[in-house]
Amino acid sequence: MINPKIKICGVSDIDILKKLIDFNLDYVGFIFYSRSPRFVDEAFLEKIQDIDFKDTRPVCVYVNADEGFIYKTSSFFNNPILQFHGDEDQNFCETFGLDYWKAIRIKDENDIEKISQYNSASAILLENHKDGTYGGTGESFNWELLKDIDNDFQNFVLSGGINSENVDNALKTNSWCLDLNSGVESQEGIKDILLIKDILKTIRNYDI
Repeated sequence: MINPKIKICGVSDIDILKKLIDFNLDYVGFIFYSRSPRFVDEAFLEKIQDIDFKDTRPVCVYVNADEGFIYKTSSFFNNPILQFHGDEDQNFCETFGLDYWKAIRIKDENDIEKISQYNSASAILLENHKDGTYGGTGESFNWELLKDIDNDFQNFVLSGGINSENVDNALKTNSWCLDLNSGVESQEGIKDILLIKDILKTIRNYDI
C-alpha cells in the first residue's frame, strides 16, 4: 500500500498557497463557510485566478450552501472537487457534475452506516461529531471505529485534529488521504510552514 494522499484545508493566504503547491500536495482546501475563521472572500478569489496549481487539485468546502453560491465560487477553479459538510443529500451533491467528497461526522459506530448514502462520492471524509458544529472542531474522533472499514470499496479521508503528535496513529488507520488543518497552524486560521514541513516529512517517510 502506498502512503496516503495529503490535503491541507483552510488555506486563505495566497503566499501560503504558493508554497503548498511547491510542496507537491495532492489537495488544498478552500472554505466557503462564513462562520469559519478560514473563510475565503471574493478578494481572495480574484487573486486565485492567477495561480498555477500544477498537480495540486483544489477542493471547495461548503456547508448547506445554495446552488448559485456553489456554482459561482467553484467557477474560479479549474476542475475543483466539491466537499460538502452540511446536510446535503446525494442528489444535491451530484447536481454540479463535479467530483465531490461528503463529510460524515462520527460519534459512534452507527454513524459509519451513513457512508452508504453517498455511494457516488469520490471520497468520504470522516470527522469528529460535535453538536451544533459542521466541521472545524480541531478534535479527533475514536479512530478505532475505522478498523473494519474497507478502503478498497471507498476512498476515506481522515480529518480532525491531526497534528505532529498523533500523525503516526492517523497513518495506522490506512486512510486514503489525511486532511490537515488546525494541527498545522500557529494560531487559529494561520498556517505554519514549519509545522507543515515537519508533518509532511513524517507522512511521506512513513513505512506502511
